[in-house]
Amino acid sequence: MGCLGWKYQLFCLVVLLSFLFHLPSSFSSSLSSISPCSALLHFNSSLSLHRSASPSYYASRIQMCDNSYPKTASWKEDKECCSWDGVECDQTTRHVIGLDLSCSWLNGPIHSNSTLFFLPHLRTLNLAGNCFNESLISPEFGKFKTLTHLNLSFSCFSGKIPNEISHLSSLVSLDLSLNDELLIETPVWKRVIYNLTQLRELLLDWSDMSSIRANSLMNLSSSLTTLSLNDCMLQGKLQNNFLGLPSIQTLDLGFNDNLDLGPFSKCNWSSIYLKFLDLSFISFSEELPNFISNMKSLKHLNLANCNLIGSIPISLGNLTKLTSLDMSSNNFSGLLPLSLLNLPNLSTLHLGYNQLVGPLPNHVSGFNLIDLSLGSNFLNGTLPSWLFNLPSLVTLSLDDNQFIGEIDEFKYNSLEYLDLGYNKLQGSIPRSISRFVNLTYLSLSSNNLSIMLESEMFSKLKNLELLDFSNNNLVGINNNVTYTLPNLQLLNLSSCNISEFPIFLRTTTTLLLLDLSKNKIYGQIPRWLGDVGRDSLYFLDLRDNLLQGPFPNLSFLSLRYIFVSNNKLIGEIPSLICNASSLYVLDLSHNNLSGMVPKCLVQSNVLSVLDLRMNSLHGTIPTTFSTGNKFRNINLNGNQLEGPLPRSLANCRNLEVLDLGSNKINGTFPYWLEGLLNLQVLVIRSNKFQGCIGNPKTKFPFPNLRILDISNNEFNGPLPIKYFKFLKAMTNVDEGKVAIKYMGEGYYQDSLNVMMKGLYIELVRIQTVFTIIDFSKNSFSGEMPQIIGRLKSLKGLNFSHNNLTGYIPSSFGNLSNLEWLDLSFNKLIGEIPRQLANLSWLEVLNLSHNQLTGHIPSGKQFNTFDNDSYTENLGLCGFPLSTKCNSYAAKKPPPLTLQQKDNIEPQNGFSWQAILMGYGCGVIFGMLMGYLMFKIGKPKWIVRMVKLE
Repeated sequence: MGCLGWKYQLFCLVVLLSFLFHLPSSFSSSLSSISPCSALLHFNSSLSLHRSASPSYYASRIQMCDNSYPKTASWKEDKECCSWDGVECDQTTRHVIGLDLSCSWLNGPIHSNSTLFFLPHLRTLNLAGNCFNESLISPEFGKFKTLTHLNLSFSCFSGKIPNEISHLSSLVSLDLSLNDELLIETPVWKRVIYNLTQLRELLLDWSDMSSIRANSLMNLSSSLTTLSLNDCMLQGKLQNNFLGLPSIQTLDLGFNDNLDLGPFSKCNWSSIYLKFLDLSFISFSEELPNFISNMKSLKHLNLANCNLIGSIPISLGNLTKLTSLDMSSNNFSGLLPLSLLNLPNLSTLHLGYNQLVGPLPNHVSGFNLIDLSLGSNFLNGTLPSWLFNLPSLVTLSLDDNQFIGEIDEFKYNSLEYLDLGYNKLQGSIPRSISRFVNLTYLSLSSNNLSIMLESEMFSKLKNLELLDFSNNNLVGINNNVTYTLPNLQLLNLSSCNISEFPIFLRTTTTLLLLDLSKNKIYGQIPRWLGDVGRDSLYFLDLRDNLLQGPFPNLSFLSLRYIFVSNNKLIGEIPSLICNASSLYVLDLSHNNLSGMVPKCLVQSNVLSVLDLRMNSLHGTIPTTFSTGNKFRNINLNGNQLEGPLPRSLANCRNLEVLDLGSNKINGTFPYWLEGLLNLQVLVIRSNKFQGCIGNPKTKFPFPNLRILDISNNEFNGPLPIKYFKFLKAMTNVDEGKVAIKYMGEGYYQDSLNVMMKGLYIELVRIQTVFTIIDFSKNSFSGEMPQIIGRLKSLKGLNFSHNNLTGYIPSSFGNLSNLEWLDLSFNKLIGEIPRQLANLSWLEVLNLSHNQLTGHIPSGKQFNTFDNDSYTENLGLCGFPLSTKCNSYAAKKPPPLTLQQKDNIEPQNGFSWQAILMGYGCGVIFGMLMGYLMFKIGKPKWIVRMVKLE
């Protein structure tokens, strides 16, 4: 029965085509009746066209898809396919022998039944620069028996490379590079080596070759001209003579940081044809040998991050064909060789992040430089005139050096990237910058420049994406005229002495980062700021200004980081902030905000830092901290919060800092926080906590706690001996073996207000070795336990203003890092243990208002303390007091009380015999007061000190 009617015929055709597309590959591949043109049309119809599938990509060796376009969009069914864009046919047989669809916007998967595999006569196939949606490389590729060139690079393929690739014995060029970590297993790798004997080019960059033995590379064909295995996770030792492949012209082994090539000086550089060499991120830890200058054909040399030392060989100036040289991030020292800047063909020179010194040469002959990067060295002097006369210069990076003087006018308009930040330059911005119509990056940060933001300077910079004038003297902003920066993404005007918002921001819709911090901007935040980067802005920094009025109603939709601390904002935190589903850091500290803490903030599963300290927030802390939250820092210090502490805080498993000081919170000691394994700072001082602190409820309470401040509450009873026993993070820290680190992350530095040496001090940053205990101003009674002597990393200990009795434990003499000790205003008796004289770091001692007796220890730090340390201890005598000890007979050490006997743990070295023998302080490392003065990167941080009243 035939198909009746055109509708039924169309239905039959659809069914037939559907059937054909779903045939098994073994059967469908045998269908010789499908013409090559039909196969191509069907292949094209199985994919969609999206411009984003072919993004521009540039690396040192590869530049792809700069001029992408949809080649297949012009294919017409009524035309013979040999004339189609990207299709090549044999002139005699009319078979399709070549297919180049590189960078053609192709998007979608390539299945094994694709009609692409119905082209049995293909010799070259190039699908590079498309996106095939994480497709596996089909085994069907192995059926192209006549294929000599296969390029599937940068096309979103993934998974294992099939064994069938090794069947393509005619391959001359195989490029599977720049995909999503294709996996090459050892059996497939061996077959590729032994079967593809005609290979001249092999490119597998970004593939996972971690299971491949490095020395198996020795079995590759000696006829290889190109071998590119960049970032392939290669590991193990590779014999030196591998680098001597006789025909090699391109060799890229960069970013294989676990690969061992042995000593650089013993590498066998026998190839006279080598043009491209990349050994970046392979450690050599030696000087660069002079014989590398014998590679006369070399055009590209990348030795970045190779841990090379010594001076840069002058003989590199013999590589006259060199166009690109990258030796950044090494340990080169000495002067920059003039011979490099005189290379006639050099276009790219990267020597940043070394230790080069001295001025730049006054005269050079090489004027083909396109990319010059010398940042993060110790170069000095003025900027020579030739820098401003390079006709093709696109990138100039001289940041983080010690250049002085003014910036000359540029003679040419080719610059796209200019970074002169973190120097000592002065004067004004050269007017020639206004002509750089292709400029995308402009940073003059941290100099002594006088800058005027005006339309004449910026009106033509339509391509500008980053503008950083931070830490300069901004003369003013001309807000009377408007100009647009339609592509601006990052604007940093921090510390520029400006007093108003730049009005050109009103038309900026692409902004990602806005930093106007540390200025003198006053008044209310303008309403239009809420429209700036409404769907793009993720970082907003307005801290340390003079802003007034209510918190702005921003869209918050895309914001992840909000810093508006140290202003004069009033009113409640707006409810719109609940729309910020991606918010990671919220810092509204040091304002006059009122109202309650929004419940949505504590219910977040994204928020890491919640800093609302020093405001006027009231009510209770919301009780709904969610399970699985990401909180790392919660700081609500200095508000008017009341009620009990919510037990849901125990859900904050990542919490490192909890500061709830100076509120009206009540209840008992929050023992249920002791299971937070990451908690390092717990501050609940100046609240209404009360009662006795009992024994821990977990086996290892507070294992990483280093700062514990429960002062100025209503705690009573004995000191919690069992808790002191398990404070392991306070037990032993050898500061000499610990690099100086600070709490927090790059986006937010943890800070803290603590009582140190009789002063309240705001630590703008907290060293990870900073360790204190403050139990002062409570009603603790009984004796101080000997076990506190185990906490050897303590820098500060304050038990003042309590009702403590008994003797000062002699084990305190083991607190070798202690810098201040305050036991004042208690009821302590007996002598001051002479072991305290061994505390060589002790700077402040306050034992006043007790009932101590006997001779004050002498020597070392005790010779520096004045009368105030001992006030109202009528039984004390000796320096610095006027009471002499002549009439006092020498006394024996006081007898132990029962409680002290119970707390002695001989197994830990605290027997009386050991104490009487004394303890050595050992070698003292680190800098005194290191946690008070900080420097991170380039900004200088300060410490604010407030005198205790």
